[in-house]
Amino acid sequence: MPRASDTPLPFGDAVLRAPPGSPWKAWQIDPDAGRRKVSLEALDPGARPFSSGDKAADRAAVERLAAEIDELQNVFHPDGRYKLLVVLQGTDTSGKDGTVRGVFGRTSPLGVRTVGWKAPTEPERAHDFLWRIHQAMPGNGEIVVFNRSHYEDVLVPVVNGWIDPAQTRQRYAHINDFERLLAETGTVVLKFMLHIGFDEQRQRLQDRIDDPTKHWKFSLGDLDVRQQWAQYQQAYENLLEATSTPWAPWTVVPGNSKTHRNLMIATLVRDTLKALKLRFPPDDPRLKGLRVT
Repeated sequence: MPRASDTPLPFGDAVLRAPPGSPWKAWQIDPDAGRRKVSLEALDPGARPFSSGDKAADRAAVERLAAEIDELQNVFHPDGRYKLLVVLQGTDTSGKDGTVRGVFGRTSPLGVRTVGWKAPTEPERAHDFLWRIHQAMPGNGEIVVFNRSHYEDVLVPVVNGWIDPAQTRQRYAHINDFERLLAETGTVVLKFMLHIGFDEQRQRLQDRIDDPTKHWKFSLGDLDVRQQWAQYQQAYENLLEATSTPWAPWTVVPGNSKTHRNLMIATLVRDTLKALKLRFPPDDPRLKGLRVT
């Protein structure tokens, strides 16, 4: 029986892997690095590897990329050979909502769906932790964007001590197998960890407190979670090491700059869609010469 990593994907590994010399190669967690130790501290959340150096120009580039993604989605949907799952994972205030608006705000809601994941309900807890996730997967020709994801189940329970190390490793293995199933059945999986700094989070939380229009985004529990910053950073490093695979590698996105965050993610989504060599379905021969009266 072939190993999972030997199984050819319907879209080819090149779609998911950063080519040599690419500016995002340094930010992709290499699945072939022998599970090399990941250090988020060594990855500067203030870096801007995709920036032109001009914020206005970067904003204009994001707009162009969003329009291009919309055009590609217009072919992706009728092409129907693939599905696309975009995972946005990060700490509170890391910019998941802003990414959805900035990168996918131009696309048609007919072919793009966003799922925001919260704590599981009692009926969901009665099943395995991936049960609710599988039901939200994209269908043929559909793009689904996860605002948080199944990775919450190897973050919150780990930091709070609800599962032990053996159970955590078991969940990593389940996630890898689950994502391999998706990849082998035509789902392209793009996983982005939105990486912001401790001071940046403090400012963003304060902004939510100071702005009455943002109070709905703030919970006093956010301050409790902030006290666990070091534990969550460690949990993220562990999951990045354990679940960056050839079929679903992780990309860390430096996110202190909101514009750069959107620029980087939009670029990678655009490049992935272009690499699929999308096409419209074959013409119906009965349409040739047909005139509507």
